[in-house]
Amino acid sequence: MSRLSSKIITIVYFRQTVSVVLLIMTMAMLSSCSSDSKCQFKAIFNFGDSNSDTGGFAAAFPPQLGPFGMTYFKKPVGRATDGRVITDFLAQALGLPFISPYLQSIGSDFRHGANYATSASTVLLPNTSLFVSGTSPFSLGIQLNQMREFKAKVNEYYHSGNRKGSKLPSPDIFGKSLYTLYIGQNDFTSYLGSVGIKELRQYLLQVISQIAYTVKELYALGGRTFLVLNLAPVGCYPALLAQTPHNSLYLDKFGCLIFANKAVVIYNNMLKKALTQTRRDLADASVIYVDTHAVLLELFQHPTSHGLKYGTKACCGHGGGIYNFDPQVYCGNTKVINGTNVTASACKDPENYVSWDGVHATEAANKLTTLAILNGSYSHPSFPLHKFCHLQPIG
Repeated sequence: MSRLSSKIITIVYFRQTVSVVLLIMTMAMLSSCSSDSKCQFKAIFNFGDSNSDTGGFAAAFPPQLGPFGMTYFKKPVGRATDGRVITDFLAQALGLPFISPYLQSIGSDFRHGANYATSASTVLLPNTSLFVSGTSPFSLGIQLNQMREFKAKVNEYYHSGNRKGSKLPSPDIFGKSLYTLYIGQNDFTSYLGSVGIKELRQYLLQVISQIAYTVKELYALGGRTFLVLNLAPVGCYPALLAQTPHNSLYLDKFGCLIFANKAVVIYNNMLKKALTQTRRDLADASVIYVDTHAVLLELFQHPTSHGLKYGTKACCGHGGGIYNFDPQVYCGNTKVINGTNVTASACKDPENYVSWDGVHATEAANKLTTLAILNGSYSHPSFPLHKFCHLQPIG
């Protein structure tokens, strides 16, 4: 029995929140359903950044090298982690294949949805006055346009009558799909600490307004079920901790940056409020605010309570120390520093870490986060997916 499984027999509460450990017990019951059970959702359409990218950025800007994908795929496959991301786990739980990246031209199968997420994507358009270089050209607005084009092509192809061997869905798929949005981190971190709280709040309101607008536009395309994931506690990210000058007064008792996580809470509260209004506007739709922040914060603060060992230390990095992150040499890269070849290599036990590369979660953390999403207890309003599908084991 694993360390995590052995904890299931005990009910644990942290800050009046049910421990993520208990979600394993829930999934054990749900996964006992037969593999041929049907699900209300026939596809997933995902919009996001590197946290849910399944190969979009790698398809647009190949190749991806380094130890990415090592845990599950045994090779780099366009994920910014050591294995599967939340999008992958959701697909598995719903009994669907991994969702193909929209930008991947070879080997893609879109019969069960498409993933528009690309690493470094932002919510706001790159040509905005608030744009910071280094982000992806595939902003949320571009991803929405790609979705519009996809639906138009599906309709056109379907009515052409030549559908033999098609890797496209039928036009009715859009009303039978789960729409997930996991984006905003790059907008947030680009301006964190560079402007005052008033300016930051106004900027974040623009970001949130665009997310709410996108949900309404996807509704117009036929979508009726939306999961909008909130912002993770970036103040616990090893990359931010390593690059932000600070002393102990700037850190909470768990070693996370206080100012950054307070700003995250402001953003998440505004997002929740905006989605509440969107829910009122779209009375026949399910617009769900997913509090992945609470799950990840729990993992960063109490990793050992969930079968992990390290919270604010990166698995793949360089420099060792409490963060194992060096901004001069990113995960998988080699660089000459002070006349010496230095490589940011991966640890041998990523299953013990919350953070993969200082920014993105490990497969282990992504799995625990997905279990929380499936359970529904971290969603507002509560949205337990087992009421709509006989969930499959995610392994």
